[in-house]
Amino acid sequence: MDSTEQAAGEKRVQSLLIEALERRGLARPGKLRLAQYEAMCADLRQRLAYMTERNLMALEEQVAASKEAREQDRMPIGNKILEWAGQIQPPEEGASPLMRAVFGGDLGRTAIAEGWAPELMGFLRDKRSWPTPYAVTLIREKADGPRRHMVILEERIGYGQEPNAEDRAFLARRRALVEKCRKVADLAAGDAR
Repeated sequence: MDSTEQAAGEKRVQSLLIEALERRGLARPGKLRLAQYEAMCADLRQRLAYMTERNLMALEEQVAASKEAREQDRMPIGNKILEWAGQIQPPEEGASPLMRAVFGGDLGRTAIAEGWAPELMGFLRDKRSWPTPYAVTLIREKADGPRRHMVILEERIGYGQEPNAEDRAFLARRRALVEKCRKVADLAAGDAR
């Protein structure tokens, strides 16, 4: 997302989510001072700029119907809003600072080199948290089958055997996912410069 798209997205978030909730009469979360609330709104604008108009309106409706809004006339905290936003419209793979940090570091480089990067990306997209050592073990175990299948197919191709349509589709999907992971790693390398 370039700076023009980001600015347009932030304006959408401001008008379709934040101002719409304020028009409904929802006040800032009770535990936040005004400066903290303004920082929360700025963070929401930045992080949710990728969302479409329709999905922002759906998010606004969900936030307004939440327990906090119904019982206390207050907005939920930013983390809760971000969680709901991720359910309505997950962020793009390359858009997440967390993904850039992971794939820009040793963990991401190892995952790409060893062939379990697609599963790592799936974990990051679903959990939106840095994987613990135990989670990394589970991610690697989950990747064993697809990695093994890919190696077997590539060996067969090397021997001149033509894969069937299902195997060709699997290879294309897997290669595309690995390429997405490499692009995120490249974005992270560009950020570090």
